[in-house]
Amino acid sequence: MTALGFLYPGHSAEDDYPRMEQLLGSDVRLDVVHTDIGEDAHRVDALLEMGSPERLTAGVEQLRMSGAEAVVWACTSGSFVYGWEGAQGQVRALARSAGLPASSTSFAFVHAAQELGVQRVAVGATYPDDVAALFAAFLLAGGVEPVTVRASGIITAAEVGTWGYDEVLALARAVDGPDAEAVLLPDTALHTAAHIPDLEKQLGKPVLTANQVTVWEALRLADRKVNAPDLGALFTKEPLVQAG
Repeated sequence: MTALGFLYPGHSAEDDYPRMEQLLGSDVRLDVVHTDIGEDAHRVDALLEMGSPERLTAGVEQLRMSGAEAVVWACTSGSFVYGWEGAQGQVRALARSAGLPASSTSFAFVHAAQELGVQRVAVGATYPDDVAALFAAFLLAGGVEPVTVRASGIITAAEVGTWGYDEVLALARAVDGPDAEAVLLPDTALHTAAHIPDLEKQLGKPVLTANQVTVWEALRLADRKVNAPDLGALFTKEPLVQAG
C-alpha cells in the first residue's frame, strides 16, 4: 500500500481525490487534510496568507499519523504566488515540518510537462489576469513556455467549484491553439478528474489539470508510477505498476 498525503485548501473540488483513488487501484491511498484558507479570494495578498507556513504546518501532524509517504500542498495559486524561489522555500519548509518528501501543485505542473516532453503550453486559468500572469511567469522559470494564457476572472474557489464539464471544456477550447503541445488548467478548486480523457479526445493533445498533476506528483515523490488511462496521457507513460 502506498499512502500519499495532500494538504487541500478549504472545500471546493476535494471529491476529485476519492475519484482518482478509485481509478489508481486498490494499493494507493490518497489522504486529504483540509487547511484553513482564511479569505477565499484569488488575490495576491489572500493567496500569500493561504500558503503561509502556519496554515500548512497545522495539517501536517494529521498526515504524519495517516502513514503518508509524501505530502503535496494541493494548491496552485497558493504556491506560485510566491515565485519560483519562494515556492521552493515553501516546499522545503513543508518537508521539514512533515519529515517527508514534499512538493506543491505548481511544481507538479512543471514536472508533469517535463514527463510528457512538452515545452509549449496553453494555460486556461480560472483566475483574474494578474494571478494568471504569475502562473505563466512561474512556468517560464521552470522552462515551460506558455504560448497562450486565458484568465477567467473568477475571484473565489467556491465559484470555481461549481463549474461542470461544459465550462471546463469551453475554457480548454478557448485557450488551445496549434502551437500548444498541451493544455494546462491550473486550479485545484476545479473539478476535472472525471473529464480528462474526454478533454484530451476533444483537443487531441495532453491536458494537465491541477488535481491530476498533484496526485501524479505525490506518486513521483513516492517512487511510484501507475497506469491509469482514465486520468489521461500523464498516467499512461511507461507504467511501472498496473492499476488493479
